[in-house]
Amino acid sequence: MGPSEVALAVDWAAAEGWNPGHQDADCFYQGDRQGFLLGLLAGDPIATISAVKYNEEFGFLGFYIVKPEYRGQGYGWQIWQRALAHLGGCNIGLDGVLAQQGNYQKSGFNLAYRNIRYQGFTGAPSIPSPHIVPLNAIAWEDVLTYDRQCFPAPREEFLRTWCHQPGHQAIAYQEDGILRGYGVLRPCRVGDKIGPLFADTPEVAEALFLALKAIPAAENTIYLDVPEPNQAAIALAEKYGLQIVFETARMYTGQAPPIALDKIYGVTSFELG
Repeated sequence: MGPSEVALAVDWAAAEGWNPGHQDADCFYQGDRQGFLLGLLAGDPIATISAVKYNEEFGFLGFYIVKPEYRGQGYGWQIWQRALAHLGGCNIGLDGVLAQQGNYQKSGFNLAYRNIRYQGFTGAPSIPSPHIVPLNAIAWEDVLTYDRQCFPAPREEFLRTWCHQPGHQAIAYQEDGILRGYGVLRPCRVGDKIGPLFADTPEVAEALFLALKAIPAAENTIYLDVPEPNQAAIALAEKYGLQIVFETARMYTGQAPPIALDKIYGVTSFELG
């Protein structure tokens, strides 16, 4: 796919109820410009998939969609195989719906844990933290170094676009000149999503969460995708009255990467990991 075709995939995702961000196509395309695939039948697009190859060791699958009238005819399998070929040699991750775990296991994927989507509402923080600063006040190399604790591979081009995209709000928690966590709020088709939300401690995560959910000028729906193993993240969502609305199965073809799940309070996206 080219950039405009990635926008088509995002529109299809919206039709499936996945609620993508307004600027997702621009950001996702930077992850791997060869990794977004389109299936054509007699010249008409009928299937999409993303197979983002972050490096030679790690890749991530998403946007696996076949138009409803063409499902069950083998077209999805064809584009799935092409995506796996693009990621050959990688440990491949995905966030799949729980009902499809069995099908993914047939392709060599193993369940690592669940990711849980919480929904709540924006609102002002009670006591704004003095440690919250705009992300662009932090040295970019420090942001990349911090991100690598929480993500299995470098993702500089994607992250640069994600954090600086017009409409996205990126903030950091800095204490004594040290980056202790950061988060991004992005406007979506419905409401806003927080992701990533990475933090050293529950207290840092809470300060970032409160600052991010206070950004919208009017009350709006807000979403936070939490890895179930991080019980402190679940406690944060529950403390502020967020409700579970969706779950995914995080699966990998290899061993689950050694990332700091205890620092992940919000997943960046279900499409790119």
